[in-house]
Amino acid sequence: MPKIVPGSVSLLPLLLWAGAAQAADAAPGQPGCSTAAMQKAFKGDRLTTVILVKPYAKGDKLVVKEPVTPMLTGTAVNDLCLVKLMVGPGNPGPADAPSTSQGIGIEIWLPTPANWNGRIHNIGGHGGFDGGLQGSPDLVDWPYAAATAGSEGAISASTDSGHVPKDGSWGMNPDGTLAKQLWIDFAERAQHEVALKTKALALAYYGRKQSHAYYEGASTGGRHGYALAQFHPDDYDGIIATLPTLYFSSWATNNFYKLLTVQRDLGGVPLSEEQQDLVSNAAINACDIVGGEHLGYVMDNAACHYDPAQDAKLLCKSAGGQNESPSCVSRAQAAVINKWWYGMTTDGSVPSPAVDNGVDVKLSGKHLWYGFGRGTSLYLAYFTKLNAQMMKLLGNGSASGKSAAASENADMIALELQNPTLAGDTFKNASGNGQGLWKLMSYQQAANAFDRGVALGSGAGGAMGGVNTDNPDLSAFRAHGGKFLSWHGWNDESIPVQHSMHYYEAVAAKMGGIAAVQDFYRLYLIPGGGHTSPHGTANPNANPPAVAGGQFYKAMTDWVEKGIAPDRMEISSPKTTPVSITQPICPYPQKAVYIGSGDPKVAASFNCQ
Repeated sequence: MPKIVPGSVSLLPLLLWAGAAQAADAAPGQPGCSTAAMQKAFKGDRLTTVILVKPYAKGDKLVVKEPVTPMLTGTAVNDLCLVKLMVGPGNPGPADAPSTSQGIGIEIWLPTPANWNGRIHNIGGHGGFDGGLQGSPDLVDWPYAAATAGSEGAISASTDSGHVPKDGSWGMNPDGTLAKQLWIDFAERAQHEVALKTKALALAYYGRKQSHAYYEGASTGGRHGYALAQFHPDDYDGIIATLPTLYFSSWATNNFYKLLTVQRDLGGVPLSEEQQDLVSNAAINACDIVGGEHLGYVMDNAACHYDPAQDAKLLCKSAGGQNESPSCVSRAQAAVINKWWYGMTTDGSVPSPAVDNGVDVKLSGKHLWYGFGRGTSLYLAYFTKLNAQMMKLLGNGSASGKSAAASENADMIALELQNPTLAGDTFKNASGNGQGLWKLMSYQQAANAFDRGVALGSGAGGAMGGVNTDNPDLSAFRAHGGKFLSWHGWNDESIPVQHSMHYYEAVAAKMGGIAAVQDFYRLYLIPGGGHTSPHGTANPNANPPAVAGGQFYKAMTDWVEKGIAPDRMEISSPKTTPVSITQPICPYPQKAVYIGSGDPKVAASFNCQ
């Protein structure tokens, strides 16, 4: 079967023919799961091509792109019909250009008619710049949708957002201009097409419309959920969007700022993992006491003003401190960590944490964007590839690949300033490949790039297609009757929790206040919660309560289908060691407050206030 070659539009008829040959004989019990049957029933449009229809029987192996997520088996958990679509127009260009695309690849998984529960439950994309192989007829890119369809009986789909590479190279045309159609697809259109196509296939395959349509996504998939509510308010009855990369350019530029602080302030020599963990765990130890006990994670981040520059137990003896271990930190290193906790400023400065710990949602003065909650792991150990890229950018390619702060590297800077040479060497463009010239940038130049990203990424008509997803007017979504649920961890290692807080308060200011907004949109903040990880703290022994799988989906379906609005919810530790903890989470701006007595590891000892 031929591969999809970006830009080779002439291959589409061949792929359609190959899909028909592969799936001409439908599996028993799936008479409609063939290319011929789907072509007859499915009324697409001139931009949509069916590239594969394939039945899977329960237990069949999914030919998935590596690596397979450990929580997924890589097999079909029930009889399913896979339909792959390509939705143009894409972005024409040379076959070897990262920006060349046939369009938006979509994978749709259909339960058998007997197993369909009447719902659509679509799944958001990967992290960062997304991208994938949903347009390939040979691979399953994102098996979460297959698992959802098989286990729940709902139609489920995913998309590559219109491009294959996962670094930022796709966003720039060979002549150095921004690939606007691809930005529109990535920002919001790809997920809109998923909604349209799953609804059309429901009618084609089952002969009836869905009863309810839901979307669920995290990280970039979380941002996509917000984009759907802002750009396409009629697509879904309920949206669950967690850990979102809202204010996308600000987030990515702030991550670059972490990289820049190491270059500017530490001569390009990153802190070791041991140094980062030492400081983060000291912050936890200073701020995690509730009811006289150390919880192992911080419950009230707003009250934590820990300053490593004032902690003699951490500072090296050569810096006037008491620590003689290899993990001690210099005053310059302590100041850099304070910068990561505070967030990006116009000149690289950081106030004393005693005066401003960076948690306040209101930005003022030199403060451009938000940093990370104290106690958060300052590197994403499970995102080895991203960290390895960062180490390479810093000129430490032989290091472990897990040191220093994780980053989207310098791709966003290169895109904002339309100068590919600023990026690292993974960034490919005909007008100039990445050369790491970001290392020569000043803090003021980075601040200019930040402002440029805001200008390019905000508003539907911008060159980046509204990727910042920052419109606080959700009146059309509310009028549609849509419900919106979100949660975000206080120790998210990639996306500071203030992204979600900032947006929620902007919506409340636009739409009549908190009470009015909570009629259709509720946000929950999770102490200790990480970025798609069990917890985001630097403490390996921490065991904070976490949202259970399916917990928010159940709350959403109850809200939409039964009118039961979520309020105080209880979450539990995902493991029993060292001790299981239960605590409530509360609709923002409320938070769980200890009542002054009782076991601080038990939910009954807290009120929502």
